[in-house]
Amino acid sequence: MSTNQFDKKSEAWSALFSEPMSELVKRYTASVFFDKRLWQADITGSLAHAEMLAAQGIIGAADLASIQQGMAQITTEIEAGNFEWKLDLEDVHLNIEARLTQLVGDAGKRLHTGRSRNDQVATDVRLWLRSEIDLIVPLLGELQGALVDVAEKNVEVILPGFTHLQVAQPVSFAHHLLAYVEMFSRDAERMVDVRRRTNRLPLGSAALAGTTYPLDRERVARSLGMVNERGEPQVCQNSLDGVSDRDFAIEFTAAASLCMVHISRFSEELILWMSQNFGFVKIADRFTTGSSIMPQKKNPDVPELARGKTGRVVGHLMGLITLMKGQPLAYNKDNQEDKEPLFDTVDTLKDTLRIFVEMVGGQPNPATGAKEGGITVNAVAMEEAAKKGYATATDLADYLVKKGLPFRDAHETVAHAVKAAVTHNCDLSELPLAVLQGFNASIEKDVYECLSLRGSLNARNTLGGTAPAQVRAQIARHRARLA
Repeated sequence: MSTNQFDKKSEAWSALFSEPMSELVKRYTASVFFDKRLWQADITGSLAHAEMLAAQGIIGAADLASIQQGMAQITTEIEAGNFEWKLDLEDVHLNIEARLTQLVGDAGKRLHTGRSRNDQVATDVRLWLRSEIDLIVPLLGELQGALVDVAEKNVEVILPGFTHLQVAQPVSFAHHLLAYVEMFSRDAERMVDVRRRTNRLPLGSAALAGTTYPLDRERVARSLGMVNERGEPQVCQNSLDGVSDRDFAIEFTAAASLCMVHISRFSEELILWMSQNFGFVKIADRFTTGSSIMPQKKNPDVPELARGKTGRVVGHLMGLITLMKGQPLAYNKDNQEDKEPLFDTVDTLKDTLRIFVEMVGGQPNPATGAKEGGITVNAVAMEEAAKKGYATATDLADYLVKKGLPFRDAHETVAHAVKAAVTHNCDLSELPLAVLQGFNASIEKDVYECLSLRGSLNARNTLGGTAPAQVRAQIARHRARLA
């Protein structure tokens, strides 16, 4: 097929067919307008493949030089916005191959030797996703760092800890924020783990059965950085699996879904804390919106939208799982539908992480250069709320246990004390000593230390506890880990 012929007959398989594809089918089956974002990965993979073909003597050195020159020009055209993406050429791969053949002639046609679009697209998606994970992991680190910064300023701030959204026990606000640091730390670990399995080479699997050409697949893997921590090439070991596997996309979307769930939980708390009924925090105006009818409103649109976008990402996970569940080996056209949910998942997660990094960590003030946070903490409101739900009741039970009372008996005794406090409309710490001793004679004056919010906090001085000393130790650990 001549160069001109390639332009006129868009389908790479057209010699077999007696009639052209209908325009409706072209539009229905084309993917170029969403998969063109894979262009860098496609060119990178093609250059590694071409270099290997030349090294193996499958194509000549002149062909390799022409391919490299043509790909450099295509890169320049795409980056400058001058590349013409053609619907007739269906996808990113055929668009680039057609332009390469137009530029360098037969050398461009030889590039496809020993490969299929099946292993080509599987390689491109893996290369693209690997680079996106390499952007997401640092963003997760930045978000953790921003949370640690806010935590460090609020170690001594007392927040009511909740179970069932009922006041349970007092905690350090910093301790509460560090719970999210732990979540995002696990998210980063998962992303690194997904990257390891994504970073394996399908190229050389060809259409499904491998190829008759003497390819050096391990050479290509090394060229593309598809190696393990020891520098050993990582190659898909079964050609059928190599072209049809999308586990890595599902696994990434699962990890992204869990990360978005963590963001959604944090968003829900910000939304509650910002409401007038709580009044624990204020979010900077640049992350809120007003009402078209109620001038007093400041709506937490960023957390609300992040909470909503979580459903979008989880939906993509369900879509990908459903996409794969009924497919026989090997490649099927169904797999074209893997890209849009994967692309949107990446975009949504990256955008959400970036805005949360700024919302939590703030941004520099142009006038002073100082970093101004996006979240303002109302420590007084938090502490007042902690006093409302008898948050130190468990501390009184622990006090009685240390006096020798079995815990279940202590629990019952404190329940009667709480009932008395409710009757008198006061906190446990405000009950007179004589009243407390009426519930158990072993109670002494030192009980008021354990009934104070600060005393309750300080008493939980075990690893992972909310005592300020423990919280500061955790902040130091996170700082060292994130450095």
